[in-house]
Amino acid sequence: MNILIKMTVIALISVISFQLDAQEKYAITVTVVEADNNKGKMFIALYNSEIDFLETSYKGTMSKIENKKCTVTFDDIPQGTYAVSIFHDENDNGKLDTNFFGIPTEDYGCSNDAKGFMGPPKWADAKFELKDDKTLTIKL
Repeated sequence: MNILIKMTVIALISVISFQLDAQEKYAITVTVVEADNNKGKMFIALYNSEIDFLETSYKGTMSKIENKKCTVTFDDIPQGTYAVSIFHDENDNGKLDTNFFGIPTEDYGCSNDAKGFMGPPKWADAKFELKDDKTLTIKL
């Protein structure tokens, strides 16, 4: 009887882990266009929750800029709700520079071309549903 219980538990764990591995994964391709120049790098962040939006990214990368644009792909992303933000780090110091009032002095953008009014863009304006491979174009 003890062996039967162990075999049942092992079989159940195998089925559950297979289900988790079988979850569909997609790619999100982000193309940033209309940069002012090819200086510095483009920082691209992918967010998967409203709470972390513009604070802690789910995934992030940086890219060289060529011909005033760049393209990056986030692979193996599970179905869900996401948002993307980008900024052009022209002086290559690794951060989005701001003036005395906290207003960015370097170009930035978000998915859905979300813009902030008297502050940063909102999650509700930038979010999108991922149910299939997705291609986004963000203008600076």
